[in-house]
Amino acid sequence: MANLSLDRWGTVGMKIGLSDVEGHVLHGLLEETSGDIVIRLDRHGFIIHASANIAEIGVDMSATLLLPHIADLAEREHAAFLSDHVTRVLEGCSQLGWIEFPVIACAERNTCRETRCQRWYALSLRPMCTPDGTPDGAMYLMRSVQQLRSLEGELHARAVTDPLTGLSNRQAFCASLRRHLAHGGGQMIAVFAVDGMRALLLRYGQRTADEVLWGFAKFLETMALPGHELAQLDGERFAVLLPEMSSRGAREWAEDVLETFAGLAAPASAKAPQLTASAGLARVECTVDWTLREAELGLVLARAGGGRQAAVAGHRRAA
Repeated sequence: MANLSLDRWGTVGMKIGLSDVEGHVLHGLLEETSGDIVIRLDRHGFIIHASANIAEIGVDMSATLLLPHIADLAEREHAAFLSDHVTRVLEGCSQLGWIEFPVIACAERNTCRETRCQRWYALSLRPMCTPDGTPDGAMYLMRSVQQLRSLEGELHARAVTDPLTGLSNRQAFCASLRRHLAHGGGQMIAVFAVDGMRALLLRYGQRTADEVLWGFAKFLETMALPGHELAQLDGERFAVLLPEMSSRGAREWAEDVLETFAGLAAPASAKAPQLTASAGLARVECTVDWTLREAELGLVLARAGGGRQAAVAGHRRAA
């Protein structure tokens, strides 16, 4: 594409209803792109012409009775943002940087709110002015950035997810605690751990230990109630945020979890290990570190008492 002459770009522009001058502007927009959607706007932001591939986002220009505004392409929540950006470009007759916004890419785009129909596009506007500087619309280039957005989402998910269990990791859980603390806190959290994991690792190896941790994580997911947030804090500790649950209710729930796990993990033979778990409970207060330390102290007390129980550390305030 980059080797096409300006004359040929003028010809390409004529094929979508553009003048020679507009075709030359099109050359500046498209010389290093392919597959992008090209749109010609008037000075008010209405779409005069568009390349045929605008049909990819559910817009049929041939069946349009009234000229659509460029902001009509954006998802409802982003329409005002897009409209403001386009207005500033058209009124100032100056080019601004790329912006990104989502569109609803389907035939029912005016009513559809399905996430699967949402696609992200980047926008570049190149304003057009008359020789005396009067704004005369703009050429508009839409480039799909959906793949990049999906990749960013995948990378973020990997950054906040434990690869073994698929639960949120310590970083994500601490971020959630900070959000709750910012709104006053007061929720209960429980920190669980399978008893004797170190001995199990030394006797049976890392693979067996990983299988136990994975199985306990899936068990916790099954026992969790709607609204509970689960995370793996480290190699053997799991945390559960228990919103809208009293201290007594949280303890009863944790004890039920431990009792059920002990029953399900009962050894089938005398040679198989007996798996049990313990839990420490704390209230979300003061700071994230304070909250987790209190829950860890509760876990220490539970294990010191023989395991297979839930304990709450003494309520002491940070100095």
